Amino acid sequence: MTQSFRWPQTEVTPAWARPRVRAEVWIVLGLTLGQSAVFAVLSLLRKLTAEGGLGAQTSTLNASQASQPWLDLLIQLAQIGFGLVPVLLVLWLLAARSSAPADRCSGVGFTGAGFAAGAARLGLHDLWSRRAWGRGCLLAAVIGLPGLALYAVGRLLGLTANVVPAALDAHWWSIPVLLLAAVEAAVLEETIVSGWLAIRLREIAWGWPAVFVAAALLRGSYHLYQGIGPFVGNAVMGVVFLWAARRWGGVAPLVAAHFLLDTCAFVGWQLAGPWLLSTGLLG
Repeated sequence: MTQSFRWPQTEVTPAWARPRVRAEVWIVLGLTLGQSAVFAVLSLLRKLTAEGGLGAQTSTLNASQASQPWLDLLIQLAQIGFGLVPVLLVLWLLAARSSAPADRCSGVGFTGAGFAAGAARLGLHDLWSRRAWGRGCLLAAVIGLPGLALYAVGRLLGLTANVVPAALDAHWWSIPVLLLAAVEAAVLEETIVSGWLAIRLREIAWGWPAVFVAAALLRGSYHLYQGIGPFVGNAVMGVVFLWAARRWGGVAPLVAAHFLLDTCAFVGWQLAGPWLLSTGLLG
């Protein structure tokens, strides 16, 4: 219990410097998952007003982007690569303010540190440890099984769209690309939602209840394109994951859990999607 809830170690930013931190929050979210949340809301509205309602609509992830296999592969890799750029941005921002005293003229302190300092603030240094992956497996089980049940109930009630996790054409590179897509989603979401955002909100004197609510609503909101059920499920996931990050000292177990969840969804559907649909459990 000696290390319980000691993450993240932050100091409240002086009042005169908080507007800059708030601006950073709005800018980063506007470029990343906040933007995704807005378009997810618009997608939900489109599905709700479409013929047949929400339950008759389909949301497809990881779809083929070109009929030529080589071009499709290049597009997939480009999307994944550029999707990870925001992670570098928040690591750099966290490193830039990691330890140096703030300059009152500019309102920001720079340490000269690289991305490693930002990763350390998020607890990513532990990502390759057995402990992180063991905890990740536990989290994946806690979230994954109830999540499947919630999805099935949402489909029955017409509150959730038909979600197709993977729709790549069959190529030798399909599974590796889906694994990379799972890496991208895990690193991007946990770094920003459970890591960077929590740190920044604490720095502007938000209490932990408000931080939990913000993380849950953000995570749920950018999944609204899938329907109401996924919003609820991901909001709960946001609370559980942030609790785990505080308890275990960073986001490394969260990245592991998220990767495992998305790998099961993406690769599992690519390999067994038609059979799953034939069972009637998820369709």
